[in-house]
Amino acid sequence: MSKLTYFGHSAFLIEHNNFKILIDPFITGNPLSPVKASDLSADFIVLSHAHGDHFGDTLDIAKRCNSTVIAVNELANYVASKGAKAHNMHIGGSYEFPFGRVKFTIAHHGSSSNEGEYMGEPAGILLFLNGKVLYHAGDTGLFSDMKLIGEMHKINIALLPIGDNFTMGMNDALKAVELLNPELTIPMHYNTFPVIKANPDQFVEMVKKTGKNARKLEFGETFEF
Repeated sequence: MSKLTYFGHSAFLIEHNNFKILIDPFITGNPLSPVKASDLSADFIVLSHAHGDHFGDTLDIAKRCNSTVIAVNELANYVASKGAKAHNMHIGGSYEFPFGRVKFTIAHHGSSSNEGEYMGEPAGILLFLNGKVLYHAGDTGLFSDMKLIGEMHKINIALLPIGDNFTMGMNDALKAVELLNPELTIPMHYNTFPVIKANPDQFVEMVKKTGKNARKLEFGETFEF
């Protein structure tokens, strides 16, 4: 059994086979996070892109815990230049890690450091964990290849942004559910800032009306899968 814990925005912790994998650990400055970055440890950190509300506390946690940061090539190079361990990957590529396989998908967004330096392409993240497939869409707009992703990889859990403005809103995310056809959808990337205010309960009901399954995770809630 694996565990998924939500820290608000797009930050998650996955506990699987005695490994801890953080995704987009924006904790410091995240008004929704029920924990501090110093409370967290990780063996691996997977990044969707470099924007500060996703890159977050990556360097502090990685250096303290000797974590390996998994990211697209340019972002991984940046992480390594700051003194943390990094594993370079890119869109469409996959690699087998001790906890399972990681594959990066396309995402329609941007990726730059706080200083404005280009950090490569943004990505979605597929995690393959003992037969379970988790898809973290990262920051993205709706794109038709989500149907291909869903057909190639039977997705158990899809983590989809619903906050609009910078990413898909609820209507586009609902279409993404149709294209991906996951067993379960969990909304993310909402209510952190006023400009991405959205109602996750409403989105869950929208999904359920189509006959598919969805649930909201409270901030700090852990879900077993």
